[in-house]
Amino acid sequence: MFQAVALGLTIGLIVLLAFGVPVGFALGTLGGIGYIVYSKDIGVWSNQVASSLPMKMSGSLSNFVLLSIPLFVLAAKIMNGSSITNRIFKFANKAVGWLPGGLGHANVVASLIFAGMSGTAVSDAAGLGQIEINAMNNAGYDPEFSAGVTAASSTVAPIFPPSVPMVMYSTVSGASVGALFMGGVIPGLLMTAAMMALIVMISLKRGYPREKFPTLKEFLQAFWEALIPCLTPVILLAGIWSGRFTATEAAVVATTYAFLVSLLIFREMNLKKFWEIVKEVLRDAAQLGMIVAAANFYGWVLARCGVTNAVSNWLASITASPAVFMLIVNIALIVIGCFMDPTASIIVFGPVLVTAAMAMGIDLTY
Repeated sequence: MFQAVALGLTIGLIVLLAFGVPVGFALGTLGGIGYIVYSKDIGVWSNQVASSLPMKMSGSLSNFVLLSIPLFVLAAKIMNGSSITNRIFKFANKAVGWLPGGLGHANVVASLIFAGMSGTAVSDAAGLGQIEINAMNNAGYDPEFSAGVTAASSTVAPIFPPSVPMVMYSTVSGASVGALFMGGVIPGLLMTAAMMALIVMISLKRGYPREKFPTLKEFLQAFWEALIPCLTPVILLAGIWSGRFTATEAAVVATTYAFLVSLLIFREMNLKKFWEIVKEVLRDAAQLGMIVAAANFYGWVLARCGVTNAVSNWLASITASPAVFMLIVNIALIVIGCFMDPTASIIVFGPVLVTAAMAMGIDLTY
């Protein structure tokens, strides 16, 4: 019976997402239906059980680590509302723009720097994306190439600290957020190097232009203009690595730093603009909160139906090799990511995969 409920919930989720139902509403609706069927089947349905539904959803948001997510988003939006993104892109262009396909490299390096402030691919694409695409299109790059590089470079943000998906994974697995952040540094740099190598090959083949090699004065001027915002990831990583503050405290530091830089140094922030940014963040946080609460509830229903243990046992029966297991997980997450928001997918499928990984002795951090 429970297996049939789980199958129905999975198929129902796919159908609702295919019809464009918002992720939070789809997960919440199906979780509620599954909970009703499950409760009635075991004979414990009552008003008391029904009243516990909102408690289960709201309780999933009572996590101090989750507070860092809207704060990192706020820091990114403050930077997007000032000239910080332009300064970062200008500096990246002076640093690597002389390579073949120069603006493509500037695109990637600027995204890496901004990733150390925003933590999400959406913030990266929204903040730097228009600047990068316009610059590349005006320089004669194919629009498809410009869009492709911009979309690909923004994916560094979920890997390089501070990463919002890592924060969500930490709440599911119990892994240290600080350790996850530090573990994302090298993969983020490797992704950047791989994309830059591919840009060189494509640019040489298609004859894309490169920027002229900057003079020392031009480079130093661009560096000086971007120095203060570029210190943000340095401060965060140094603080977390040294144990001076936690990931949530790092989010407070990033937000405060971005606000003070925009207000006092660049003088591009005022109370009206700040209030508009805060309203945007509150709206985004409410949407994210709905997804987190609904996904937690949906995942809880699946666990009660025995799906977590069943999938874990099934994966263990397929292979005992951690490498093969990770390969299966990566392929599965690629498919899941085509339909579901990363936050929701981590919460729904994270407990299942974490249980299986722990059974195989896989380190949940590295």
